[in-house]
This record gives sequence, C-alpha cells and structure tokens, in this order.
Amino acid sequence: MKIQNLAVIFIIIMLPISMVLTVYVQNQVQTLQLQISYDFKLTNATYDALKAFQLNTVNSGSSDLANSKIRDIQASVNTFFNSIAKNFNMVGYNKDILQEFVPALVYTMYDGYYIYAPFYNKIYDKDTSEDAKYQIGDKIYDLKPYVHYSCRYVHDNIDVVITYTLDNCITVEGTINGDAVYKTGYLIDNISGSGNNIKYRNVSIINGETITENLKAYVESDDGKYQAYENSSVICDKVNGVKYYKDDTGWFSILTNTVHRTAETFDEVNTSGIEYYQNAQKFTDWVRTNLGDLTTGDAVDEEGNPLDVFGANVPIFEKETGKSIEDENSLFNQHRLAVIRYSIEKNLSISIANYNSFSGAGTNFQMPKLKEDEWEKILNNVSIISFMQGLSIGGKVYNGYSIVTNTKTEEVVNTDAIYITTSDGYYHRVTDKDFEGSASNVTGAYFNIDFERKETTDGSNALYYYPHQEYGSYSSIVNQTGANSPENIYEYVASLNSNIAQIYFTALGRERFSMFRTNPISTDWD
Repeated sequence: MKIQNLAVIFIIIMLPISMVLTVYVQNQVQTLQLQISYDFKLTNATYDALKAFQLNTVNSGSSDLANSKIRDIQASVNTFFNSIAKNFNMVGYNKDILQEFVPALVYTMYDGYYIYAPFYNKIYDKDTSEDAKYQIGDKIYDLKPYVHYSCRYVHDNIDVVITYTLDNCITVEGTINGDAVYKTGYLIDNISGSGNNIKYRNVSIINGETITENLKAYVESDDGKYQAYENSSVICDKVNGVKYYKDDTGWFSILTNTVHRTAETFDEVNTSGIEYYQNAQKFTDWVRTNLGDLTTGDAVDEEGNPLDVFGANVPIFEKETGKSIEDENSLFNQHRLAVIRYSIEKNLSISIANYNSFSGAGTNFQMPKLKEDEWEKILNNVSIISFMQGLSIGGKVYNGYSIVTNTKTEEVVNTDAIYITTSDGYYHRVTDKDFEGSASNVTGAYFNIDFERKETTDGSNALYYYPHQEYGSYSSIVNQTGANSPENIYEYVASLNSNIAQIYFTALGRERFSMFRTNPISTDWD
C-alpha cells in the first residue's frame, strides 16, 4: 500500500480521536478553573461571615453572653448567605434556595461549637398552637443546640464528664468515691512558691497591676446625647468578661452607649494575673490527686461502652518527664485535641449525611476529608467551617469547604494574643526578635483585641476610639518577618529578659482569669 494511502487512513482514524481528546482536555481545564473559582468565592463568603462575627463581638459589651452570642452568630450566617449570593451571581435568590447547596456551617467556640444545619421540629403538642412559627415535624434550618467538647470517663470509683476547651482549662463534673464533684480550672506545671510569691518557670508573677484604658462613650441623658468621656484614661477592671471603669463618682460599665452605675466596688489594683497561677496550682494538684489514674482507655460513650477511638491507652494527667502539662506536645494536650476533633467530626458527619434526607436533591452530600494542617487551625482557634455541595461545574459536581479562623476574639486567650507595648508608642508580639536582647523600653502587655478600633455613637454619627492607642509594629505585627516561631512559647518567653517574661506571663494570666466563662473558675478546695 502506498504511503499516501496510509497517511489518509491515519488521518481518518486519528483526527476524530484528537478532536475528542481536545474537547475532553478543554472540559477538564474549564472544570478545574471553575473548581478554583468556586473555592475562592466560598472562602470569601466565609471570611465575610467571620468578619461580621468579629466586628459584632468586638463592639458588643455582651458578646460573651449566650443569647448575645447566638444573635451574633445568626447575623454572621446571614452575612455568609448574602455574600454567597453576590459572589456566585445568585442575587435575587433567597436564603432558603441557597441553603440547598450548603449542608452545614460550623462555628467552633471556646468550649464547644454550633452547627447551622436543618433539623425537624420535635416540640410537644401542648407547646404548639395554630399560629406558632413552627409546627411539629417542620424542617427548620437553624443553629442546633450547643455541643461541648466533652468526654465521659469511668474508672473504678470515678465516673466523670470532662469538658475541654481551646486552651488548658477543663471542667470536671460527676462522682468520685460516690461524692458529687463540679470543678473548673487551668492545668499548669512549673509553678513554685505560694501566696503572693508565686513563680512560673522561675519568673515572678506581678502581685497587682493598675490597668487603664482610653475610653470614649456617648451616653443618653434627659437633655439628649452628651459626651461623657473623650479619650480619657480611666482605671479598668474586667470580671467574668465584663469591663468596669472607675471615675470620681464610682464604678460603672458601658452597654449600648449607656453608663450602668454599680454599687459593687472593685480593686483598683488588678490581681487577676497572680490569681490565675495561684488557682491553677491548686486545681492541678486536685486533678492529679483525684483523677491521676485516668487513662484514654477509660473513655466511654453515652451508653457506657468503651470508646476505642483515641489510640494507645496512655495516662491523661500524669506528670511527664521533661514536659509540662500545658505544653502542646503533652499527653494531656494530645488527648484534648483528639476529643475535640472526634466530637466535631462525629456530629458534623451525621449532620451532612442526614442532609440527604432533608434536601431531596440528587446530590449525595458527604463529609469531605479535612487535612491535618486544617484540623490544627480548627483545634486551636475560634473558627468557621463552611461546606458547599451540589453545584454543577461541568465535568463533575462541586464539593468544597472553607476554614477561616478568628484570632481576634474575646472567646479565647491564645498565647499569641498578648501584645507587648514599648515606650516608643508601638505594640509587638512577644516573639519579636528585638526582645531577644534588652527589654528596658517595655511598658506593658495587653490583650490583642484591646488594640482594635471600638465604635460608639453620639446619637446620629458613628464615632471611633482605641482602648490602647499604640501602633502595630511592622516587623512583628504586620508582616511578621521580625518575629520568631518557637516550638514551645512558654520556654521561649521564660528565656527572655526577666522583665518582659514577667509582664507577659502576668498579662496572660490576667486575661485568662478574667474572661467570660459559663463554668466559673473553682475556688473551693476543701
């Protein structure tokens, strides 16, 4: 056969194949482009939701209260769906339609989490009426009840439920030797001394600080709005998440631009920092005395059956050689993270799986596999996890998720949330490389949200102020190239100049001890 004939045959065979492959590759490229585009849009919507939550909580004097927190989360959810409609060119679609593509939103908090997902109304007949908003059996898309990071343990004469948090604070509830117990506190090693002479990692803790803040507040009086404070420095104390200020008249708090005078008095010298370590010393001793025999193998489910999901059977609260219980790699912290992850993963998987029966769509909604670095972010920060599934992107159905963390929140005081102020008018991270030498210009240490802009109003205009007016250090706050990343922040700070270590550890204790919590820190050790 002539070469020309073979060439014609080759073209006849290969041309259709080449055309089909070209179309296939183009479709795959378009699908990948849509996947990346949708991931970007979902992340933007999740970030918008987090920003709304962050702004509401930073400017709210009651954001730590349960009802207020739910209100702020619901406002954040609305922001998420509004952003979804805008980013995905779905303007005009209401939230009910958009929810068909969002099987769940997760809001992780300090000691638990909310899941925004559909559920059936289960209230009793006697509690409903014809004009009720929801009837029995109605499908409701809303926040499910709050779920704590809890696990039950049964060992000999011990039957307790331990609630974990995003730091080293736990709540123990149950029975020990037949006696009921209910205690909350922080677990910390390396505390020495007693009374007002407490040391942490050989660093003396300050026994009393005078804390001041700049305050601008417009309050309502009988003759209209008037300005009560204009960037004036006032003594401030924070008790269970509520800030109280002192002027010539007495103590007051501010809520919705209204001064609330109180007959209660507070110490002008703040001792929350040293109380944090005094209390932690007693609580840690109590836990090891009463729960020292507990291991991960003692974990059980709701029915009392062994919960074999935490790997090797190891002690939880035992003092480890060369490690402290508050260290990230301690047995306690590894188990704490495992409990939080198991709880979120279990309930989220159920919510997404159940969504198939709620949606009635042809899409098989399922829990995607989150990466280890993504879990690390979730387990250490207040976060929002969003899921979006069921949208066609050409060659396949979109199945995406996004995780955005909130590092500026009153919900949790992380070790990197304490900023150091210096006499030149700037604030820095404690890991700023400039602090490796002298710390003679260090003036104080404060919670990072206290450097955020606060909003108030004179009745018609929004006005702003800063509780602390220092500027952020470019090298350690803005681009962070001038900050170190130590494996153990506690050891790192303890190795710094004793002045900066003392100020930092005291401030960390002060903010953790005075934050709002549903389970107050225990003080009874009898």
